[in-house]
Amino acid sequence: MTVDDFQRQGSTSTAGDDRSAGRAVGWEDPTRAIAFSDGVLAIIITLLVLELRPPDAESGQLLAGLLNQWPSYLAYIASYLYVGVVWTNHKAVFRHIRRMDTGLHWVNLAVLFTTGLLPFPTAIMAEAIGGGNLSDEQTAVGLYALIGTFLCVSWLLFFHYLSRHPEVLQDKDDDVFFASERLRALVGAALYAIAGVLGYLVAPGLALAIFIALPIFYAITSEGLDRLPARKPRA
Repeated sequence: MTVDDFQRQGSTSTAGDDRSAGRAVGWEDPTRAIAFSDGVLAIIITLLVLELRPPDAESGQLLAGLLNQWPSYLAYIASYLYVGVVWTNHKAVFRHIRRMDTGLHWVNLAVLFTTGLLPFPTAIMAEAIGGGNLSDEQTAVGLYALIGTFLCVSWLLFFHYLSRHPEVLQDKDDDVFFASERLRALVGAALYAIAGVLGYLVAPGLALAIFIALPIFYAITSEGLDRLPARKPRA
């Protein structure tokens, strides 16, 4: 027996042992999907800094030029935190997943795709707010609301798929949990749509307030709406 034959036999034996023990291997192994997703989110969060550029300032006006770019700094912080929130929610979901299948890979890719769009509307909104033109601000918040709605819809598909495929989940009751999680995604999609309408028709500031509140909401509820820490009654 050659060394290659021995390695193939050992690999086959290990895979057989894993399957007999109920552990996913190869395409079904969720750790591979987690590693890929972490890499994509890391690239997205790293590319955000490219939107921070040196100011086009005259000699002696560098400080003023840097200060005038405050919308870009705010946009960077907002996008960084939002991608971070997506990452924590993604980690929380995968703690419930036992194995992957083709459909689950695709809905996971949908979440990554919509997350990858976030830096674009954020940069547009930062530039519009810095320009001070109301029409541009209305268009920018409308675009951001549209992308935010797409992101929530991708999470809705993710949760819906998990609620309908309990065979990929760790525990038998997790499908009920993800059925309830669809409400979180629906709330987000509805609020983004409302924010876009209010920001375009009434005032962009109203949309910005909702845009800031939603990542906070998703950060607090990353483990699920029914798993929020209960407040202890006072003695």
